[in-house]
Amino acid sequence: MLAWPQLPELGRQRYLTPLNRWTELRRGGTPAAGLHAASDGDLARSQLWREVLDAMGVSDVASSVYADRFGCWAWLDLWRCGGRFTSAEVSLLGALTGPLTEGIRAAQARTFIEEAEPLELAGPAVLLLDSGLRVVSRTATADAALRELNPPGEEPIPDPIPAAALNVAAALVAAEAGAPVGPAWSRVHLGAGRWVTLRAERMTGAVDLAVTIEVSTVAERREVFALAHGLSPREREVLGQLATGADSRTIARALALSEHTVNDHVRAVLAKCDAPTRAVLLSRIAGR
Repeated sequence: MLAWPQLPELGRQRYLTPLNRWTELRRGGTPAAGLHAASDGDLARSQLWREVLDAMGVSDVASSVYADRFGCWAWLDLWRCGGRFTSAEVSLLGALTGPLTEGIRAAQARTFIEEAEPLELAGPAVLLLDSGLRVVSRTATADAALRELNPPGEEPIPDPIPAAALNVAAALVAAEAGAPVGPAWSRVHLGAGRWVTLRAERMTGAVDLAVTIEVSTVAERREVFALAHGLSPREREVLGQLATGADSRTIARALALSEHTVNDHVRAVLAKCDAPTRAVLLSRIAGR
């Protein structure tokens, strides 16, 4: 059983361990893999297993990634104590990644609604972490924001576990260690159409890391919106122009396209996003 105080170290080691990490599975075109098989039975090749999972009695891990050409939408580690995952079990897990990825991306797309609940942070939301990603201090605004990140419907807990903040902090640590997973920032949906952006940065002095939490900008929301709805690169360019208020003629000049082609792209964007008009489309992106 994982104790809550172990969560920061678990996250840190997961990001620092390339073996069967979601980034490597995706890069290799492997939707799922078992640690026992990937390590040829030498689980100690996994830093995560050596530092955390061994002491917990974990004897195998089945990892899977949920990604498509639009992005990586999720990853999953299943632990087994006393035994290993069979090749049939891992194959089944891999076979499920396709439809689950489609469903996860569609769920993200549905978070963008026209009249999102307003989200205001009453002051700077900053979380300070030590080298082990343990929380040293945080502002009152950060505490309130972290409570919002708890799953909906769950009973409030006295000291919310900042999993979303740990993820971006661990991403920064991994990049500095030469095992990058991507940028040390992420966007997280809080429910009711509200999104926040978390960023990790290295500090000087006694405190090692700072994680900031801010209301996502319209541009940050638009990128997730476009990818979640499966827009092509050209359609994303057109969407970016629409967001400036440009009409078809202006977009045509900006992108060196014919006005007819621009209108075709706009119709395709509206259809993919199930939006009846440009105004509704932009309202969903902005959440207002």
